[in-house]
Amino acid sequence: MHRFFAPDGPPEARSPRATTADVALAVNGMGTFTWDVTEGVMHYDDAGLAVMGFRPGEFDGRLPTLGERMVTEELPAIRELVDRALRERSGFSLYFRVRHRGGLLRWTHTQGHIVRDPQGRPVRVIGIIRDASQELLALDQIEQLRQARDDRRRQADIVGHVSDVLVPTVTVEDVAEALTTSRLLERIGASGIVLGLIDNGRMELVGANGLPGELVRDFHLSRLGAPLPLAEAVRTRRPVFVTGRAEIAARYPALEPYLTRFRETSAAAFLPLIAQDTPIGAVGLVYEHGARFPPDERTVLTALGKVIAQSLQRAILYDQEHELAAGLQTAMLPGRLPQVPDLALATRYRPTRARGGIGGDWYDALSLPDGRIVTIVGDVQGHDVTAAAVMGQLRIALSAYAAEGHPPATVMARASAFLAELDTDRFATCLIAQLDPGTGTTSIVRAGHPEPVLRRRDGSSVWIATPGGLPLGLAAPGTQPAYPALETVLEPGSTLVLCTDGLIEARARDIDQGRTRLLEAIRTGPGPPEFLADHLLDTMAAYTGEEDDVALLVLQRSRAAGPDPVPQMEATISPADPDALVAVRLALRAALHDWSLEALDDTAELLACELATNALLHTGRDATLTARPVHRGGRGLRLAVSDASPVTPRRRAATEQCTSGRGLLLVEELATSWGIEPRGAGKTVWCEITLDQL
Repeated sequence: MHRFFAPDGPPEARSPRATTADVALAVNGMGTFTWDVTEGVMHYDDAGLAVMGFRPGEFDGRLPTLGERMVTEELPAIRELVDRALRERSGFSLYFRVRHRGGLLRWTHTQGHIVRDPQGRPVRVIGIIRDASQELLALDQIEQLRQARDDRRRQADIVGHVSDVLVPTVTVEDVAEALTTSRLLERIGASGIVLGLIDNGRMELVGANGLPGELVRDFHLSRLGAPLPLAEAVRTRRPVFVTGRAEIAARYPALEPYLTRFRETSAAAFLPLIAQDTPIGAVGLVYEHGARFPPDERTVLTALGKVIAQSLQRAILYDQEHELAAGLQTAMLPGRLPQVPDLALATRYRPTRARGGIGGDWYDALSLPDGRIVTIVGDVQGHDVTAAAVMGQLRIALSAYAAEGHPPATVMARASAFLAELDTDRFATCLIAQLDPGTGTTSIVRAGHPEPVLRRRDGSSVWIATPGGLPLGLAAPGTQPAYPALETVLEPGSTLVLCTDGLIEARARDIDQGRTRLLEAIRTGPGPPEFLADHLLDTMAAYTGEEDDVALLVLQRSRAAGPDPVPQMEATISPADPDALVAVRLALRAALHDWSLEALDDTAELLACELATNALLHTGRDATLTARPVHRGGRGLRLAVSDASPVTPRRRAATEQCTSGRGLLLVEELATSWGIEPRGAGKTVWCEITLDQL
């Protein structure tokens, strides 16, 4: 194999005669060469000699002499490239440096074409050579510009990545979680991160990743005056940059025991987080493979600290507002729940994640003197202080009306009138369930609110179809709108769930999906109300996104409660049957005897006849009389007459000569309490009497 640098060769006598092509090449800074591969002799024209740094007549044509002008470290690569070209019958193109007089190094570019004999053996190489110093200088400058551009793009990407992950954050916990993900660390080129917040003169670490757990644990709450990097960044209000493990140990001796977990070349930047000229914390970034932190890098990291500080300040303000709103809302909710035998009760309130987090949702529960319990959930329109204030007034009004002993329908009607008279331009939805724990008798009234959900003893769940009225406050001032009541029996071991719409509504989703999900969550949830309430909040939050506040009330009748059936007498009275009232009186007396309430016979018969006669006369249709025992302040009786007319009876002023018009006056005088409740297209007029009043 012929070598590019032959051991010897004859001296160069003279350069080939210049031609027009030679002149053209020389004008463009190029020369020509001819290499006799067989003899190992190199010929350069004058322009080629100038590129190689030889004066005319100085080069002897020997390849070793040529090699002396070249950089020794580059010779092996040049030999390998040329030898391969000779073997593979290809040309070559290569850059190498030559040393001119005074030791000046210049870049050259050589291109060679190989001439072969008929047997394919290389015999001569002809080519051109040119000075490439300016070209490579320009390329180097271009590369430097490209590298600088890439660095700027990378630095801008770092700030952009951090900004993107912080955009959806709301709370301080959100910010800490977003900043400490492994994905973000990878994108910004760091191996570890720690985030600290100032808290009463201390630096509290609220998030970390890529750092030894014992380090984070031991310095979780350190004094701001301690010789630690985060504290120093806060004290001086200037970034702290360290470029090696030894430097970290020298500046912060307290960290030395933990540094064996880091590489020798590990570097770190600790950035103060300053918002509105007030330090609020600091963030530390660790680089496992070292970093020198040139000026541009420091500028970017400083900008990164400002971005984090702005998001963190926003999150701190949100947390403060949220805590204040939650405290205000909690203060307006009942402090404790009534303890009722044979009944378990659990309530929950969860504020919305929206800014401020204050709303008008509430729950309430109170015991009546006769042992019944009234449970209420409601939602005032809006998410502001006004909504919370209206909620507080409305909750108190509803509790007061219920405590007076009014039936749920009357309580709801009076509350609606009360809200209308407040003139707040707000309305509210509400749901009331009044339960007798001993018998399970439950009366439910709804005002524009979601129905309650029943979980039966066998675990199946169903929405209770409940007739409803207008939301509270929509009636004209001075009027009381009608609210129909649903009478049902809550069996022992069954559970009733009352909630506001924040538990089932999700933005851009059909509410029926939420209703179905809630049924499934109730069906699969734990039995005790306390655990079931937490299960419902957690399960439904993933669906709703906590976009609205939630009030939740869960009550469960004990499996050991009293008997399911409630003693009751029921009879239908027809205006076409003249003996109907006689039959009703006889049936009522028999029922009172069975219930050991014979002492109420005369009063009960009189009131039953007055209520039934009033229905027959003013509607001309059939009426239904029901009677059942109650235990309210003593043993008592409840009478009710239902008809198909929505017309409400009115009390009239009857003179001595009048033979009618005294029915309601008698009811008011003889009954402990009485009222009128809408029932679908009709109504029910009821009254109660007790043995105590006799």
